[in-house]
Amino acid sequence: MSEKTIKSILITFTSICMFFFCILPFIWMCVISFSKNPDFLSRSPAKFIFTLTNYYEIISIKSLHFIDYLKNSLIVCSLSTIIVIVIASLAAYAFSRINFPGRLIIPVMVLAFSMFPQISIVGFLFRFMTKIGIINTYPALIFPYIAWTLPFALWILLSYFIQLPHELDESGMVDGATRIQILLRIIFPVAAPGIFACAILIFISCFNEFLFAFMLTSDFRARTIPIGIVLFQGLHGEIPWGQIMAISAVSAVPLIVMTLIFQKRIISGLTAGAVKG
Repeated sequence: MSEKTIKSILITFTSICMFFFCILPFIWMCVISFSKNPDFLSRSPAKFIFTLTNYYEIISIKSLHFIDYLKNSLIVCSLSTIIVIVIASLAAYAFSRINFPGRLIIPVMVLAFSMFPQISIVGFLFRFMTKIGIINTYPALIFPYIAWTLPFALWILLSYFIQLPHELDESGMVDGATRIQILLRIIFPVAAPGIFACAILIFISCFNEFLFAFMLTSDFRARTIPIGIVLFQGLHGEIPWGQIMAISAVSAVPLIVMTLIFQKRIISGLTAGAVKG
């Protein structure tokens, strides 16, 4: 057996293992969400009974507030992602194209500040937001999410913008365009795949964030999906695994849809045709 064949077999085997490692928890979640008895494997004989009751109940029972949690997550994460991408794009363009004092040290300092764990600042955030009266509101989550994800977005876009050829800027300046016009009409369209990829990562990070959402919200008016799932209980204090899995499965839909919609933009040619020969 040749070395090339062995390498191909190992890559294929590893890819299959990784695929099942990632997909099996999601499959099991869906199985439980469609099961009338979540503990069917522990019964004798084991019998799976298909039902849509769990999905119907999480939507129809108003006291569960599932729709409120989902709406809060979508609003908070969307606004946070848009603001972060705008700020990070402007900053990444400035750091990659314009020479000014602190051009190299500022990104490093931003990265250093981002290394502080969330638990070290959430107490101060709670006291501060209580004083200004925005606890349990959308701004109470949006502002921390912006500060939390901005360093990550900045470094992703900075590494991407640095790879874009400077001929793009020079050709725009020759035509009399300003820096803002170059950024909006040339750099942004060319960098669209990287920006979309960064936006998806930021959205997912905000969507799955737990600590800030747990400490800075108090009820369904601002709580997000992760908090709703953790605090979800039945009428008598039991854990309704079927409904919890149904909520988790439905909550994953926005992320899956977003990835499917933008996957072509992400994997498309990054700078193909951007510079005329």
